[in-house]
Amino acid sequence: MSIILLPPSEGKTSAEGKSKLQLSKLSFSELSPLREKTIGGLIALSNGSPAKARTTLGVSAKQDWEIERNQILLTAPVAPAWQIYTGVLYDAIGFSSLTAAQMKKLTTMTFVQSALFGLISLADNIPAYRLSGDTTLPKVGTMSSVWAKSTTEILSDREELIIDLRSGMYVKLGPIPSGANAVFPKILQRMPSGPPKVVSHHNKATKGRIVRAIVESRGAIKSVEQLGSVISALGADVVVKKASKSGGPVTMEVVVDVL
Repeated sequence: MSIILLPPSEGKTSAEGKSKLQLSKLSFSELSPLREKTIGGLIALSNGSPAKARTTLGVSAKQDWEIERNQILLTAPVAPAWQIYTGVLYDAIGFSSLTAAQMKKLTTMTFVQSALFGLISLADNIPAYRLSGDTTLPKVGTMSSVWAKSTTEILSDREELIIDLRSGMYVKLGPIPSGANAVFPKILQRMPSGPPKVVSHHNKATKGRIVRAIVESRGAIKSVEQLGSVISALGADVVVKKASKSGGPVTMEVVVDVL
């Protein structure tokens, strides 16, 4: 079976209930020290100067509730990551209409590159938070300096086909190791005239549809060619490009109409 890498969403839904964050139960427990460091830095920032927190986290005074979320990270309710993350990509997956078997397949093979937790499973229980991949946390550093080395090491141990649907910002938090069996689908939209272009909304929606199609496929996707067939069945034109550099992931151009 292949594995899928997704970016987190900017928007997040707060969880309900009494369960709290347990770092020891998150996937890839070797990341726990880095998670503790990043969470501590984010809580400290959020409990300090409101002006500094807003500037660092990229929020306005009207979004102070996002900073307040960060203040209670260790006591806030948690839920599976697929319930916390919202937005176009996650909406397009359509979790509510997947069967139990498909949900199990999805959560087994899909991982999210979080700025706060590093690489996690969609099934991992996390609270809502505010921290983007391009943030530099005081006394912690950039998110790429925190996560890149450890995430790349984790991915280097995977033998399956890695389907990298992360945005560029989150690829920096865990670059694909050289020589890995990996493919990077690049979503382009057909335009009324001229060459296809990247359009954010349709890029995210198409990635969600691709995830859904992979989960609904009967057999395991083990090759770039099999992935291309699944995506072509969605009505997209698929062109596989050679790696831009030796040992790098294969690029797959996926050209779609407006959704």
